[in-house]
Amino acid sequence: MKIKLLLIEDDEDFGQILKHYLSLSDFEVTWYMNPMEVLAVLPQHFEYDLVILDVMMPHLDGFSLAQKIKEVYPELPLIFLTAKNQKIDRLMGLKIGADDYQTKPCDPEELILRIHNILKRYRYTLLPKTESQIIDIGSYSFDYSNLSLIHPKKRQRLTQREADLLQLLLQHNRNLLKREVILKAIWHSDDYFSGRSLDVFVSRLRKYFEYDQNIRLLSVRGIGYEIYFPEKPLD
Repeated sequence: MKIKLLLIEDDEDFGQILKHYLSLSDFEVTWYMNPMEVLAVLPQHFEYDLVILDVMMPHLDGFSLAQKIKEVYPELPLIFLTAKNQKIDRLMGLKIGADDYQTKPCDPEELILRIHNILKRYRYTLLPKTESQIIDIGSYSFDYSNLSLIHPKKRQRLTQREADLLQLLLQHNRNLLKREVILKAIWHSDDYFSGRSLDVFVSRLRKYFEYDQNIRLLSVRGIGYEIYFPEKPLD
């Protein structure tokens, strides 16, 4: 089965070139030039594995459209395209949940490689599903296989990267985990923007644990993170 990509790009020439290259690489590509048309089909079931969208578009900018997509499909990977190379754009994209950021005109071969790397991180494979292993974290239960963080008051659906980050922190419970170790293990890069993305993901995890004040995700500035929660008393 082909990997399905949603391309949202208002530049007709660039969009045609990009769709051509992606199709030649055996992706199934659906291309929209008007972001408002995407909004019209958003309530329907999105059968896409990854979204590639331009930041600067008429009627609705890429950041606003991405936020609306993430509200409905929080686990769907995103790659932003932009003609600008400004830090504020990159940070905004990371806060929304972007998995990568490409400045136009981008090299199609590099983009294809990045798509494969992202999908690999999201575990888009045909491996058999393993038995669910549930870990108790204070008053929460973490179901890694099903990407779920469960509390009596709320069930939080996690992205694959959020689940990977939480699992890595739990493996080092009460021990400081260095930033570069986390970045290389999950982001496969320790550059500036990956580091900012890590900070955003940690902030999200902190919010997810809002119902249990005994769970603490601690940071040591410039060094790393550790998660701490009390062990359950022995019976």
